[in-house]
Amino acid sequence: MFRPPCSRPKASRKLWCVSSSYPLENGGLSVERIPVPEQPGDEASDFESFHALNVAHQLELWGNRDRCPVLVEAAVFWRGNQYEERQVFLAYLNGVVVGSGTLTLPLSENTTTAGVDVLVAAPFRRRGFGSTILRVLEELARGRGRRSFDGYCEEPLGPAAGPGRLLDAKSGTGSVPLDSASTMFALHHGYSLEQVETTSTLSFPVAEEVLLKLEAEASQRSAGYSVISWQNQCPDEVVDVFARLKSLMSTEVPIAGLGWEGEQWNAARVRQEEATWRASGIDVVAAVARHDATGELAAYTVLTHRVALPAVIYQEDTLVAPEYRGHRLGLLVKIANLRRAKELWPDATSVMTWNATENRHMLAINIALGFKPSGFEGEWQKRLE
Repeated sequence: MFRPPCSRPKASRKLWCVSSSYPLENGGLSVERIPVPEQPGDEASDFESFHALNVAHQLELWGNRDRCPVLVEAAVFWRGNQYEERQVFLAYLNGVVVGSGTLTLPLSENTTTAGVDVLVAAPFRRRGFGSTILRVLEELARGRGRRSFDGYCEEPLGPAAGPGRLLDAKSGTGSVPLDSASTMFALHHGYSLEQVETTSTLSFPVAEEVLLKLEAEASQRSAGYSVISWQNQCPDEVVDVFARLKSLMSTEVPIAGLGWEGEQWNAARVRQEEATWRASGIDVVAAVARHDATGELAAYTVLTHRVALPAVIYQEDTLVAPEYRGHRLGLLVKIANLRRAKELWPDATSVMTWNATENRHMLAINIALGFKPSGFEGEWQKRLE
């Protein structure tokens, strides 16, 4: 399965109400763009079939829905927004849904790239349907002037940790099983493995004695900084400086050879993201470290939680601005956020996060907090000549 790059979870778009059909020569197969409903769940719909395919895949792969958005969250995400257009497709074989595809088209930055996602239902695999869906997505992307296609594939840790041939990422760290179906599919279609991310899971809540010990260590290096936090909405008085940190998040994290441009964030873009979370039923807590002498925000971290999946918390962005590194601020804000999450979401039992394998510093912080590897994600790219 390819997944398009997006805000985690794995992260509110404009509704498109016309269905386009692409009849193909593959034995009665057609690939159709489907509308995304304003109010999902009122009645059976193509979008619900699309969502059901994803749920079935998550259950097959992981045995749970921990990494799967709920229906309303998926609908809000796939409507798109002014920063990215998102398109959803179903593949039909003689009227039966056999697979899905998605296409994401950045509109503000990275306007020569496209995100692609292909999923084929288990009973219909190994028949060329995934290749057909991918071909439709790539042709549409080329028609929009896109010259680089990105895809993600996430899998449990077991296959990568076990015996067998491995394919190393071009970043120089991390690998994926060379003989896995996703790897063979990507290589067959001309994609290269640019980067590998580690998926890690933390048992929650974290023991207070662990947090106190780590906090004491961090405090020795972080004199002159204060931690402030909020739930769901950034305070007006700091939203502009917070937007600066959000912009840095797109340029200061390791991206290997993926070649993405930085995102430009301002207060309006922050508010748009917050509105998307609210509409999706997502609760958010953020903690930031403020440099007392200048009032600048030096670091931030974000956790999200879904009432419909109360056991799981997602660790979203964490960033320390380059000029403020070396003061243990990443650890400091994560500790503050984990404490706040314990108060707000008492039913949660785990926190899940993703980090580039070469991001050794952030991985070290997570390991100190108790995160353990649980999966990996190959990040693939295909560039046209």
